[in-house]
Amino acid sequence: MAKTQDFTAIMKDVMGAFPVDTTAMEDAFKSTATLNEKLSGVALEAAEKSAEISNKWTKDTLAKLNEVSKAKTDPADYAKAATDFASASAEVAAENMAAFAEIAKKVQMDTVELFMAAGKDITEDATAAVKKATNDVTAAAKKAAAK
Repeated sequence: MAKTQDFTAIMKDVMGAFPVDTTAMEDAFKSTATLNEKLSGVALEAAEKSAEISNKWTKDTLAKLNEVSKAKTDPADYAKAATDFASASAEVAAENMAAFAEIAKKVQMDTVELFMAAGKDITEDATAAVKKATNDVTAAAKKAAAK
């Protein structure tokens, strides 16, 4: 009866000859966590500014509506108040939409800047990791060949 060969010892030798360096993975995780933190900061800053604009816009609209809702003595004053409200609302809407657009533009610029910096860092880290892995494999292969 043929005895099956035990590959456990062989696999241990092979895996021992090619050690795995986890620092590259740890560095990648840290880089990703840092990037996510910065992106969250950009998003939260934009949300805060957007909320401020919305809050101010709402307060201004309510103040103008308060003026429109007041009793008038002349019926033509109601039409004038409604026209003034509509005109002022359109003007404020244009201003606020421009402010929202500026926030979006800043978010886009900050995000692109962060990704460009992260890409540069990742490229440098990957190059260093590949170089180190190549050196380690070459050394392990030489060591295995010498046995």
